[in-house]
Amino acid sequence: MRMDGQEESDNVEDARGSSGGSGGGGFGFGGGRGVGIGTIAVALVAGWVFGINPLTVLGLLSGGGGGQTSQSAPAGPLAKPPASDAQARFVSQVLRSTEVVWADAFSQSGKTYQTPKLTLYRGSYPTGCGQGEAAMGPFYCPADSHVYLDMSFFDTMSSRLGAPGQFAQAYVIAHEVGHHVQNLLGISGKVDAARQRGSEAQGNAMSVRLELQADCFAGVWAKRSQAGQGWRLEQGDIETALNAASQIGDDTLQRKSRGSVVPESFTHGTSAQRVGWFKRGFEGGVVDNCNTFEARQL
Repeated sequence: MRMDGQEESDNVEDARGSSGGSGGGGFGFGGGRGVGIGTIAVALVAGWVFGINPLTVLGLLSGGGGGQTSQSAPAGPLAKPPASDAQARFVSQVLRSTEVVWADAFSQSGKTYQTPKLTLYRGSYPTGCGQGEAAMGPFYCPADSHVYLDMSFFDTMSSRLGAPGQFAQAYVIAHEVGHHVQNLLGISGKVDAARQRGSEAQGNAMSVRLELQADCFAGVWAKRSQAGQGWRLEQGDIETALNAASQIGDDTLQRKSRGSVVPESFTHGTSAQRVGWFKRGFEGGVVDNCNTFEARQL
C-alpha cells in the first residue's frame, strides 16, 4: 500500500506520554468457569486485531460473560504526534482518507459526517467506555466518538497472524471507523436496544451482523479511497488483510481453542463471512450493499 504524499488528519491525538493509564474501572469478566492458558492466548490474539475485546472472546470461548463500566477520559487537549513518527503519520493519513470517503458518502445522502478522534496510547488509557488496554487492539468507543489504538498491535499482526503490511493495518482502522459510521447512522443504538429486548442468542446474532457490516464498510472505504485519492494497492495487499480477517472469525477462534464450534455463541461472524462482506464492500464501493441486517444469508 502506497500513501506517499497523502493528507494527514487533524483528529489524531497522542496520549503515549500521558500518565492517564493508571486509572481504575474498565472491563470486568465473569461467568465462573475456568479458562486455560491456550484460551487466553487466542483471546489476546483476537483482541489485537479489529478491536475485539479479549474479555468478550473469553466469554465466547468459555461460556462466561463480560461487562463494561463507564469511565471518563481525561479532560483537556492532547498533543499531536511528532512529525518524525512515520507510523503515526501513516495512521493519520489513513484516518484522513476515511474522513474524505465518509464525508462524501454522507453528503450524497443529504447528511453531514462528523469525524471521530483517534487517540494513540501505550499500555493502558482511560476512555469513555472504560479502561483501554493494549491487548484489546484498536477499538471504537461510541460514548466519546473515539478510536483508540496502541500501535504495538501492528507487530502482532505481522508475527502471529501472517498479516504484515500497511494495508492490513489500514483495514483494521477502517473497520473501527466503520463502527463510528454505524453510530452516526443510529444503527448501533438500534442493535443495543434489540440486544436488551432479546435473548443472548438473538443478541449474539445481532452482533454478528453489526461486525460484518463494519467489515463491509472497510471494503467500501478501500474501494472509494483508492479511486478518489490517488493512492494504490500493491500485489498481495488485499490477501494479507483478508487473511487477518479469516484468522479471527468466531469459528476459527473456537476451533483453535476448544476443538469445536458453537454457532449460536458467535458474535463477529465466521472467517468466510468476514472475508465475504469485506469483498462485497470493496468490489462495489456501494454503502447500500452493506445492509447485513436485511441479508437472508450472511
